[in-house]
Amino acid sequence: MSRRSILVATGWVATAAVATLIGLGAIRLVGESITGTPGGVRSEAEIERALASLEPLPAATTSATPTSPGATSGAPTASSGVRRGFATDGGTAVAECGAGGVRLVSWAPAQGYRVRDVDRGPDDDVEVTFEGSAREYELKVRCIGSEPVAVADD
Repeated sequence: MSRRSILVATGWVATAAVATLIGLGAIRLVGESITGTPGGVRSEAEIERALASLEPLPAATTSATPTSPGATSGAPTASSGVRRGFATDGGTAVAECGAGGVRLVSWAPAQGYRVRDVDRGPDDDVEVTFEGSAREYELKVRCIGSEPVAVADD
């Protein structure tokens, strides 16, 4: 082998070794930032302290009497009027009675349905319309006393 061939081979091996070391260092640096836990890993004691600092949720009671076909009863909240959940084949909604009347707190269409129209209130009555390819469901709610109740269309 000639001297020139030995120099070329030595140079190639040195270059490959340096490139490999740089690559491994970059992978380690990037890998830690990708797989590392933001803020570090928390201990069980830290988690217990964080949970203890949260305000407790108010106790709730439920009623098992539905207000109309397809409706289910919800639970009152401590901060406002009575809340009640309602379910149709087209979707679900939660309504609440308060000082301004009834209002829709939340609503969600069932699979295969979409929300076509919402009157969230507060008002004398509120409604949400769930529209599917074959059928449409309109849920109309009004307060009777201090409780939200599903009502039939007028």
